[in-house]
Amino acid sequence: MSVLRARVPLLCGALLAVSLTAGCGSGDSTHDGGSKGLQDVVHSKSAHPKPKASVSSNVARGASHVPVDRLVSVQADSGTLTAVTVSSKSGTVPGKMSADRKSWTAGALLEPGTTYTVHSEATIEGGKPITRTTRFRTAALTLDQQTYPSIAPLNGETVGVGMPVIVTFDVPVTDRASIEKHLHVTAQPAQKGSWHWISDTEVHWRPATYWKAGSSVTVNADINSVPAGNGIFGQLDRTVSFNVGDAHIYKVDAKTDLMKVFSNGTLLRTVPITTGKPGFTTRSGVKVIVEKYPHKRMNSETIGIDPNGPEGYNIGNVQWAMRVTYSGEFLHAAPWSVASQGHENVSHGCTGMSTENADWLYHMSRRGDVVVTTGTDKQMTLTNGYGDWNESFAQYRLGSALH
Repeated sequence: MSVLRARVPLLCGALLAVSLTAGCGSGDSTHDGGSKGLQDVVHSKSAHPKPKASVSSNVARGASHVPVDRLVSVQADSGTLTAVTVSSKSGTVPGKMSADRKSWTAGALLEPGTTYTVHSEATIEGGKPITRTTRFRTAALTLDQQTYPSIAPLNGETVGVGMPVIVTFDVPVTDRASIEKHLHVTAQPAQKGSWHWISDTEVHWRPATYWKAGSSVTVNADINSVPAGNGIFGQLDRTVSFNVGDAHIYKVDAKTDLMKVFSNGTLLRTVPITTGKPGFTTRSGVKVIVEKYPHKRMNSETIGIDPNGPEGYNIGNVQWAMRVTYSGEFLHAAPWSVASQGHENVSHGCTGMSTENADWLYHMSRRGDVVVTTGTDKQMTLTNGYGDWNESFAQYRLGSALH
């Protein structure tokens, strides 16, 4: 795994092609950028005038512009390999020897703009053992040629059962299949799920049903030097582990103006609420808590309403606010509408409740808890917040590049 760099062109591994043959001679290095004067170093272990072991590689000796997505391999053309190492100043590339010791293959891609040394040893029965050392250099990459993966949830975070895994890329991915093959989610207990591409810079993963409460989850984005399309490569590998808490499901009924709060299937409280009035209808569907604020300024201008108009507002200290859509729906304290809560819908789309109930709900809630709203004719969508649960799993998995 690569070490995180301060956004300097470090990653983007490439499979290299080194010629290490006893007869690699001048080799055809034009494919990888020429020799640049780098030379093989050959040490004979024996003066025995019998057949020599020989080795070769898929990286031409002295190559200076080896693409980062080539896996280094070394083969024994005659005899068997006794040792192979591929290394740079930053460390040794892992690899595996074949059972018959006829070949060695790297287990990781390479870093850009890096000089590597390939050292191999081989023997042949009744013949002359050899040691060979070859050097090559990978092509340099700019930051614009590398894409960095940000991952949510955060490492060590505990989330609700509706929280999707989200990987965001800072440079667009056009070869989605190439990158998706290197994205993995492992849960204990095991749970079936799928990736779904929201855009060229964002991909989500969700289980077929809500996470099982108490699950432990690890996300591996093993994309270092993996091609992402259009000459872009993954910048580094990343691993994040998180936990899933209790199953909190909040059921909002816009017709009865009541919200039922469930934890692990048990009804904890029925809360009087108010939702969106005509013209400002609250969306029906499955929402997930995206973020939480103990205090939040609510300004109608952010949702396209003139704050100086008849429906405008600018409230500077709304308490216990929890966002459930990007378009501006929150669960929050609304002491100004307590008289309407449980009776009529008077909000601009948010779900309001008393300060006491909002305080209680806020402090038991986590990012990823589920809010299911019913009773309106306006529907929640996949991309307006964490809307991943508004498609069946069969539909959702069609958003994978590998389905």
